[in-house]
Amino acid sequence: MALASCKKYLDVKPQSQIDEEQLFSSAQGFREALNGIYTLCASTDLYGGNLTFGSYYKTSTTGGLDVLAQNYQFNDVISNSIQGFNYTQPAFVATTTDIWNTAYRAIANCNYILAAIDAKKGLFTGNDYYLIKGEALTLRAYLHFDILRMFAPSYASNAAAKAIPYVTVISTKSTAFSTVSVALDSCIADLNRAKTLLRQSDPILSGYVVGYPGQKTQNEDASSDLFYQNRRHRMNYYTVCGELARVYLYKSDYADALANAQLVINSKEFPWTNQADFFSKDITTRDRIFYKELISCWYIDNSTINAELTNLFTAAQPVLSATTGQAADIYEAAQSGADDWRYKQWFLATASTAGGNADERAILQKYIENTTPIANLHPLVAPAMRLSEMYYIASEASYNSGDLGSALSYFNTVRKNRGIGDSVTTVADKAAFNNLLLTEARKEFYGESQIFYMYKRLNHGVPVSSTYTQSPSDKIFVFPLPIDELAYRNN
Repeated sequence: MALASCKKYLDVKPQSQIDEEQLFSSAQGFREALNGIYTLCASTDLYGGNLTFGSYYKTSTTGGLDVLAQNYQFNDVISNSIQGFNYTQPAFVATTTDIWNTAYRAIANCNYILAAIDAKKGLFTGNDYYLIKGEALTLRAYLHFDILRMFAPSYASNAAAKAIPYVTVISTKSTAFSTVSVALDSCIADLNRAKTLLRQSDPILSGYVVGYPGQKTQNEDASSDLFYQNRRHRMNYYTVCGELARVYLYKSDYADALANAQLVINSKEFPWTNQADFFSKDITTRDRIFYKELISCWYIDNSTINAELTNLFTAAQPVLSATTGQAADIYEAAQSGADDWRYKQWFLATASTAGGNADERAILQKYIENTTPIANLHPLVAPAMRLSEMYYIASEASYNSGDLGSALSYFNTVRKNRGIGDSVTTVADKAAFNNLLLTEARKEFYGESQIFYMYKRLNHGVPVSSTYTQSPSDKIFVFPLPIDELAYRNN
């Protein structure tokens, strides 16, 4: 049930958790409550697993969105069935139910903070009140939007369709379902409130310098207060702008999508990654994920998730891998992609005989953590939002506003900063432009579970192979609601 966790939030406590009255009796208590939401979001149920890398259930892949985007190749029946959009497989049902339940649990925790914070404003000093409230609003909108993108029709498909509950109150009664359009408007309202709060309080707007930890050229960990450090590991002001750009684009509001994407781009806060850092021969100074370009990310640097990532991507027989031929097709290695930094650095060709299949595998190197005690250039994180995505949004919004020159300029800027030298100078029509954008975005978001959302938003077919594309429809783009959500609602 969507709100089951609301009722139990204070009844089922970890040893370190105290009751609501005590928790919200101090500014530190609000900080701890907010940090608890980030911990939940970074868990394997959400962005530390299912909603970024994908995950697996026993010996089968489950609901990883990149599985549905056809980024991997499998030799077992269950995984192939899920990749073929069979959403009745028990492994898929279990995973999507975990996503739904954990997301709404995190939303409920946001609502506890938001319900209490205004009456306790006098507890706070400095910018704590504005930061905590702004981040809680942002998290609430961010989580709802991703649930909407999975479990409801797209805005383009059916804006008036029944979508998801947009939960803003603490109650034992289930929140009624909103339509797609109303849910998007609720996201926008929360994000604009957060934008106002964070504009006046976020340290990232005051001489904040993005960089690699410990380097003299950055000051992300300079504050003596841990709560104000590493703003990119949190929902910061530019995350709000980027999320607004995502939501407005989903709603085909190209002017507002472009304006918010440009706020991030024009800030110059997130520098493009240097080639030398991405290709460094010294693995202690190698940036495998374009770290400085991350507007926001989820901190997942722990042994549990690192072991999961090893099993998923880099074990002797990883759960998730493409064939080398498949990777070459995705990255257009026979064309302009031969020089693509991502194709060169992210994949290691390794022989495989899994399931009797001798195809050479393209083993993803994106999330490798150096062997202890060898240092890493940056902590292990799951990307939440990238600078490149803002360029893709600005490109698409510009094209749909009739500005082809700006659209191609934004598009070519990303390609240039990924080692692709030749510029695209013209496109035949909107369908050709969308194909171009999707092809590039798939390369950028490989292993991050973002491209499936893009296929859905554009109502675009999903390329299954070089010769077959799965036709777009709600049948493949809308996940079934959890069984308990349908069975036990009380409204």
